[in-house]
Order: sequence, then C-alpha cells, then structure tokens
Amino acid sequence: MRTTVDLPADLLEEARALSHAPSKTATLIYALQELIRSKQLQELRRQRGRLDLDIDLSTLRQDRTRA
Repeated sequence: MRTTVDLPADLLEEARALSHAPSKTATLIYALQELIRSKQLQELRRQRGRLDLDIDLSTLRQDRTRA
C-alpha cells in the first residue's frame, strides 16, 4: 500500500542506522513490527497469572519428544 507521510528526516535516519535496514521502507516495516511485538508482549505480561490454562506439563513434554 502506498502512503505519503511527513517524517522527521533525522529520526528516520537514526532508526535506519540502528536497525541496519537497507531502505526507508524496510525501516518503517521493522519499526511497525517491533511496535506490534512490544505491545503484544505488554499484553501477555498484563495477563500473567490471570489466564486459566488447562495444560498438563507431562503431556506437553511427551508431545515435544515425539515431534
């Protein structure tokens, strides 16, 4: 999808240098993916201890050794 945005050049170049991305587009894609990943991790941490998972550790270990 093509989108026109007005970004601070210094901010984009710093992000590009830190991410070692080959292009501005790759830099923005990487930044968006990292934002999504970060927010998902925050949500998982927020849910820590609140989810009731019916998981048997022994069964999981057996399944893992079969694969």
